[in-house]
Amino acid sequence: MERGVITALEVQKRDKKRVNVFVDGDYAFSLSLDEAARLHKGQVLTEAEIDALRTNDEIVRAVDRAARFIAYRPRSEQEVRRNLRDKDVPDPVIDAAMERLRQLGYLDDRAFAEFWVKNRSQFKPSSDRALRYELRQKGVPDRVIAEVLAEQDNDDAAYRAAQSQIRRLRGLSKRDFRVKLNGFLQRRGFSYSDARSAIEQFIEELERDDPDYFAGEGPDDEADWYGE
Repeated sequence: MERGVITALEVQKRDKKRVNVFVDGDYAFSLSLDEAARLHKGQVLTEAEIDALRTNDEIVRAVDRAARFIAYRPRSEQEVRRNLRDKDVPDPVIDAAMERLRQLGYLDDRAFAEFWVKNRSQFKPSSDRALRYELRQKGVPDRVIAEVLAEQDNDDAAYRAAQSQIRRLRGLSKRDFRVKLNGFLQRRGFSYSDARSAIEQFIEELERDDPDYFAGEGPDDEADWYGE
């Protein structure tokens, strides 16, 4: 088995937290400052030890990259894996890094799905159908999605989603109000019945609390508009 002698350990000029390792006079690889602290000039390394140091450093750097990616907001496992692949990290290194991230508690698809649904509920209420599609795109397993969405109240979500449109729809006839608000809710993934329930609830509340909200012209027969 080939051996090499560490001839120099030099802190990088651009990154003071990394050290260049020279073996037999030539640059061999770099390590984090903590890992390099275990080495010393004159130390003999086997080829297997050099390969192990290189591989472990690749894993450490992949974990650091993933941690920075996760720092902005929670991520699904698939998002993290894709991000590392986009940075040309080899699959074996990604697999090892993912396992280390799980052990550190950085990866949890259920916690991510709960965060995603809560965030949507607060800033962009959507139907369970739309949320299911989004979570699948993020790589969350169907079993986890089903568990997280089990208590989703589509009627309430449709009502809250419609609230964002009420001010801009002022002055329309009831018919036009129904058409525009239904289209908006359909685009958010809500079913016909969920959309209708929210729309009629708003019409009832607006007629009671803001009599001047709707225009006095145009057809407003609910039965006619809903095709009944």
